[in-house]
Amino acid sequence: MSARILIVEDEWVVAMELEMLLTDQGHSVVGIAADADAAREIALTNQLDLALVDIHLADGPTGMEVGRELANEHGATVVYVTANPGLMREGIAGTIGVLPKPTDEESILSVVEYALRRRLGDQNVSPPEALRAFG
Repeated sequence: MSARILIVEDEWVVAMELEMLLTDQGHSVVGIAADADAAREIALTNQLDLALVDIHLADGPTGMEVGRELANEHGATVVYVTANPGLMREGIAGTIGVLPKPTDEESILSVVEYALRRRLGDQNVSPPEALRAFG
C-alpha cells in the first residue's frame, strides 16, 4: 500500500535516508521539514497519510506539538521517531506511538506498515516490537 508521508526531522542525513527507504518501498514523501513552521506549511498544501516526527527539531523541542497538530488538525497518522522516547510517558492524543532512535530499516518499515494498517481501520494488527504504542 502506497502512502503520502511527511518526514519531520532536522538531521538532514537521517531525513534523506528515510526518504530513500520510503520511496524505494513505493511511498510518496511529500516533504521534509526541519522545524515546526515547515511541517505546518507542508501539511497545509498536501494531503498526508502518515507523518514520521522527531521531537527535537531545528527550532527546539517542538515535535510533540507538531505531531499532535498533524494528527488532530490534518488527519495524518503520526509516529514519533526520536532519541528521547522517555519524554513521551503518557503518549500524545491522536498519535500511534514512538519508535526510539537509533533504529534500523526493518523496524522503520514494520512501523510504517503497522501505522498504515491502523489508519485503514485494522484493529487486529499487533504493534511491532520496536514501537512503543500509545493507548
